[in-house]
Amino acid sequence: MMTAMALTRRAFLGTAPAGLMRGQAGGRRPNVLFLLGDDHRWDALGCMGNRIIQTPNIDGLSRSGVTFENNFVTTAICVTSRASIFSGLYARNHGILAFNQQFTREQFDRTYPAQLRKAGYRTGFVGKYGLDGDELPSDRFDYWRGFRGQGKYFPKGEPGPHLTEIMSEQAVEFIDGSKGDEPFCLSVSFKAPHVEDDDPRQFLYDPRDEALYRDVTIPMPRTADPKYISMLPLSVQRSEARRRWAVRFATPALYQESVKSYVRLVTGIDRAVGAMLKALDARGLRENTVIVYTGDNGFYLSEHGLAGKWFMHEESIRTPLIVNDPRTSRLRGARLKQMSLNIDIAPTLLDMAGVKGGAAMQGRSLIPALRGSREAWRSEFFYEHNFAHAWIPKTEGVRDSRWKYTKYVSNKPAEEELYDLQADPLEERNLSGAAAQAGEMKRLRARHAAWVQALEGWDATRKWVDPAQ
Repeated sequence: MMTAMALTRRAFLGTAPAGLMRGQAGGRRPNVLFLLGDDHRWDALGCMGNRIIQTPNIDGLSRSGVTFENNFVTTAICVTSRASIFSGLYARNHGILAFNQQFTREQFDRTYPAQLRKAGYRTGFVGKYGLDGDELPSDRFDYWRGFRGQGKYFPKGEPGPHLTEIMSEQAVEFIDGSKGDEPFCLSVSFKAPHVEDDDPRQFLYDPRDEALYRDVTIPMPRTADPKYISMLPLSVQRSEARRRWAVRFATPALYQESVKSYVRLVTGIDRAVGAMLKALDARGLRENTVIVYTGDNGFYLSEHGLAGKWFMHEESIRTPLIVNDPRTSRLRGARLKQMSLNIDIAPTLLDMAGVKGGAAMQGRSLIPALRGSREAWRSEFFYEHNFAHAWIPKTEGVRDSRWKYTKYVSNKPAEEELYDLQADPLEERNLSGAAAQAGEMKRLRARHAAWVQALEGWDATRKWVDPAQ
């Protein structure tokens, strides 16, 4: 079924490229509304082909904006992915690999919200921050409604209000406090549709959504068949992802309840997006506000006999990405095939505002793609999941437009997978041992080694050179 303090303003020089306005001298710099779903996989939206889920507001952003159909995270776990989104860096280089880590003040100064604030933007943060060190960066934003950890869906107790509704009200409060001559950047980081790990119900949706999807039967994914888990390394078969599968998907009835509750949480996000759009319209801000919606990582809904994320299957690493810029009609409603990444968010937001801090980042501004440029783009990306957990094997790999190479680096000896995504989009056949693919294995092992060498040799004082270019 299932196939993110006003300072002295700076003048910005230059002319906006055809079809896309950037912040510049004498012009209005755009407001930015960045929306992040937690565990929101790419196909859990109506605009991504899901015929069951109800997401009319996000679908509307897609219809009047640009949708990137091949968007991926470089690490599928919330803390590390969020650090990459803030910084525009791969995990090896920002170094946030555990829940008790946080940016140094110098690192935070290079993030997109810090750079936008320095450039005169009023900045706000609502929701799950994710980088839970000793101190939260509440003093680094003009408006802070962030929280530690996963949060609770019913912070004031059941029946509510639900956390998504509380966050919606906080976002609207920020928008209502905006001034027409002061650009803003508001980052809204939902808990939904993440589970509430310490509650046996797991997916705690808003009670008003109880009737949603009640009369629908959600098809089981093909790779939920028990034979598929047996094809994976024993370390994956015995992993935390398999344990969580048992809690959420072990029986047909449990599968239906869990997946319906997951999509109810997504519909709750969509309702919050609608409230923010209404607030922007009421204040006359919509026409100068760029809205970006994405997810921090994907989420297994029993594919390959797994739950959670972490590994390198498409369900885990692929997320939605919608960029809605009402200032231009060019490419409105377009669906782009370029490979976009979570590390592209920060340089893109800075570029839209005319701030040059993205040059030190490893992600790439998506503005050329958004204006229809045919310039050369990335042909592959590097994936890494080196979070330390006794029951989650560390994983690295390389994915290009056709091939995916996965290496379980903590297994001794390391185990590998190779999938031909063109012929096998569901990743059913591991070709790593096939004699006919020995050449591809050699090539991709070399690409993996080249990426590791480039990332470990990265110097923040020099412009990043992507090994795929």
